[in-house]
Formats: sequence, structure tokens, C-alpha cells
Amino acid sequence: MALAPVELWPASASAYAREIDRLIWSYTGLILFLAVPIIACLVVFAIRYRRGSDADRSNPPVHGLRLELAWTGLPFLATLVFYFWAADLYSRQWVPPKDTLDIAIVAEQWMFKAEHPGGQREIDELHVPAGRPVRLVMTSQDVIHSFYLPALRLKQDVLPGRYTTLWFEADTPGTYALRCAEYCGSEHSAMGGRFVVLSPKDYAAWLATFSVDRTLAQEGEALFRRLGCSGCHGARSVARAPSLAGISGKPQPLADGSIVIADEQYVRDSILQPKRQVVAGFAPIMPSFEGQIGEEDLVRLVAYVKSLADASAEAAPPGAAVEPPR
Repeated sequence: MALAPVELWPASASAYAREIDRLIWSYTGLILFLAVPIIACLVVFAIRYRRGSDADRSNPPVHGLRLELAWTGLPFLATLVFYFWAADLYSRQWVPPKDTLDIAIVAEQWMFKAEHPGGQREIDELHVPAGRPVRLVMTSQDVIHSFYLPALRLKQDVLPGRYTTLWFEADTPGTYALRCAEYCGSEHSAMGGRFVVLSPKDYAAWLATFSVDRTLAQEGEALFRRLGCSGCHGARSVARAPSLAGISGKPQPLADGSIVIADEQYVRDSILQPKRQVVAGFAPIMPSFEGQIGEEDLVRLVAYVKSLADASAEAAPPGAAVEPPR
């Protein structure tokens, strides 16, 4: 598939991208405002006071407190405004809202594979609805990649063995470029595709074009049972193992006395390195599945565990106390 072209200054497809543009152009204007007078003075003084000129060099000023304070303090205060502006943009980008549409991204040489919650899959394309927050949960099967959406002014490294996240809210339907922005091998320049923003109605119609039998979480449930995980972690299991219902996103006490949040990374690590973070009150007897399942299967298992949190919340009657997982 041919890559979508990247323009010198790509069109913006979100309010965040437009604010980034305002920050860049405003800061560029400040730099020009500060630099042009200095350059002009350098040129004028170089000509006026060149060797052999008849300029009056008697009684030159050697100190000017007001001038020194002005050329030091005013630029500092002006750039400080941009520091807080950029810091605010950065901090907002790392705090996603709670109602995001989570899409899994698995990178490999040389493609990006996207898996939607309903089980729909695409390669080198990412379709999202306009006006809805989207969170990408990304990992790599081989080397470091970088998921880059020029139209959103966003880029995030995609790392092997880790989950990284990126969230956005696109608001302008259209087709934009998708790129890998980290050199990842001989075919790096051809790695990428299309980022497609659809209206909510068109996005629903696009999802309906896929023939899927099971959602991502349902596929994870089937894998969960096939691997024998339900024998210990299932609701009716006789083995004494930590319950998985309701743990997603919640604090999890560990045997060493520390507490971790049961996010996607914790679930992934617990599958591949179960003895690394043992739940308090349980023995480190779970076998490792490292080398037995790939990243796409891990994505499905993580989606299933996250769905158990939703199921536990729905099952509990209003006002009822839910017993914390052990």
C-alpha cells in the first residue's frame, strides 16, 4: 500500500494540533522579535564603527544598568510564558479522560497492526471516530518503532517488552499520514500508512463491514481457557490463586509490601514473569508463558482481564461493597 504523503506543514486534525501550531508560530515570532533587532544592530555597528570610519569614539559608555536589565529580564519573562504554555500542553497530553476508546497497536518490521475492541483488525491503517477520545496501547514485537501522526502533532515510541500509550481526540474527518519515526531497519522508510478520521456514523458503518465472530475480550477469554488459566484464576476454580475480577486499574498489594496499579503492563508482566510481582498472600507457583504466546495474544488476554473489571462492576448492585481482589 502506498504511503500517504506528508506535507511540509501537514493539515491539523485536532484542537491539540492547532494549539501546538499556535505555540510554534508564536515562539517563532518571539525569536524573530528578539533576534532581528540584534542582527540589525550588528550590521549597523559593523558599518558605522568599522576601522577607518570617522565615527566619534570619545567617552564610550561602559555601563548601563537599565539597558542590561531590559535585555536580560524581558526576554527571560517572555520565554517563561512559553515554558508554562508548553508544560501545560505536555501535561494535558499525558492525562487521558476516562471514557477513551482503547485500540491496541502492535508494531513489527515493517508494519503497524491495529486491533479494535470489537475484534476488527487492520494493518498500516488506523480508523478512528471524530469527536471521541482514543487511547492507543502500543507494543513492539521486535525493535523500537515510533508511532507518528503528523496531523495530530503526536509521536510516541513503541518499545519491545513494554506498553506505551498515546491518546488524542481528532475532530476533522479526513485521511492523513501515519509514519514510523524511529529508524527500525532496512524498510523503515516504507513503514507507515493511513490515519483515517471518520464521523461517528461512518465509523460505525466501517466497523460493520468486518465479519467478526468475537470481540477482542472474547478472543482473550477463549485463549485464557485454552492455556489453562481458568483452572486457577476462574471463578469456579478450586486452586487458590488471585482473583482477576475487578483488578484492572486498581491497586494491587504485593508480597514484598509494595503496591502496584494493575494496568496493561502489570497484566502482561504477570503472564510472562509471574514471579516478579507476586500478589500478597499467594505463593510464587504460577508458570511463565514467555516464549509460548506472542504480543497479539497478550493483547487479547489483557483485553479479557480488563473486561472482567467491567463485568464485576455491572454485577454488583448499586451501593453494594465489592470485596477487593487478593
